[in-house]
Amino acid sequence: MPEYRRNRVPGGTYFFTVNLLDRRADLLTRHIEALRMSVRKARHRSPFHIDAWVVLPDHMHCLWTLPEDDTNFAGRWWAIKTHFSKGVPGDAARSASRQKKGERGIWQRRYWEHTIRDDRDYAVHMDYIHFNPVKHGLAAAPAEWPYSTFRRCAAAGVYPADWAGEDVKIGEAGERQT
Repeated sequence: MPEYRRNRVPGGTYFFTVNLLDRRADLLTRHIEALRMSVRKARHRSPFHIDAWVVLPDHMHCLWTLPEDDTNFAGRWWAIKTHFSKGVPGDAARSASRQKKGERGIWQRRYWEHTIRDDRDYAVHMDYIHFNPVKHGLAAAPAEWPYSTFRRCAAAGVYPADWAGEDVKIGEAGERQT
């Protein structure tokens, strides 16, 4: 089994992409309340700050900042995935390997993690998160997608409410163009 190396920075800010096993499924938006409850439970046990988050039907992206002297994002993801899996109906077929490990077959086992290096890196990932529903054709503008922190960020002055409208240039990855 490969040894996965994760960059662990105490109190760091991290970008994550987490996928369902079945990328055609819509479990995350169909069961959004179960996902929200899973995040609340994980944060109650092991606090972290949500800088940004977007939930699409089959995957999600987020930026978290961990408490000072804390690097355990893996334990938080384990808790979120476990709580969510227990909170939704179990109708997915499971492989023998997943059955043996007691897995429901909802999530991809791994996730993408990136440690944020500086303010520019933070801004690029923040933009990517909020533009993602537009990129996937789920909304015409970030403000239209209901499962995102975009409106919270716009209310805080991070974005204009009409960001990514006709007059804003957005790159292929979803970042602002200067």
